[in-house]
Amino acid sequence: MPPARDSVDLRFDGWITGIGTASGTRLVLGHWPDTPFGPFSDVMLERADGHRTLLAPTREVADFIAGTYAFDEVRVVPVGVRIAGNRWTVTSAALLDLCFTVGRRGALGTLLRLASPVTSRPAFAALTDPVARLLMGLRTRGSAGNGRYEWYGARDLHRLTAATATYEGRDLGPLAPVDPPVRFGFGSTPRTPCQVRVTTTVRTPS
Repeated sequence: MPPARDSVDLRFDGWITGIGTASGTRLVLGHWPDTPFGPFSDVMLERADGHRTLLAPTREVADFIAGTYAFDEVRVVPVGVRIAGNRWTVTSAALLDLCFTVGRRGALGTLLRLASPVTSRPAFAALTDPVARLLMGLRTRGSAGNGRYEWYGARDLHRLTAATATYEGRDLGPLAPVDPPVRFGFGSTPRTPCQVRVTTTVRTPS
């Protein structure tokens, strides 16, 4: 882990939603109301053949995300998110149409929500990383691109109950596990499609 000296910690507060589809394409939606770049949403896609694409709304956001994670293709396109109750609708130009339904909060989600003032901190993410690796095959901290280091502080968790998606006019099929894990960075999302309320901290060289 890089020292805090001569570095800057950037915090992103929002939701990460991991979705698998029957076609083999996996999608990760980031919806971020509070970031150093202002509010934005982005989508990361990995096809069954392993091709990884980033959809980001501005060049500044795209450059930062692509400098932190790994992609084969980056597209700067509008990414719109509409939330109506437990139903989320995501559109990106003429490329992507995604709708999904968020289910109830389970026991782990309840625990994370009650402890969110603590779980959002990098120190807690560092403490729970070995447990997350052992029980869920996930990582909550790790090295990222360009000398950056990252912590994921989970604050809530809901499973998804349904999803539909088309990409470039192709129906991706019904909701399925996020399998195999996505390969954008050091960690993936849970295998079970879900939405995580999260505070992500990125330490970047100043």
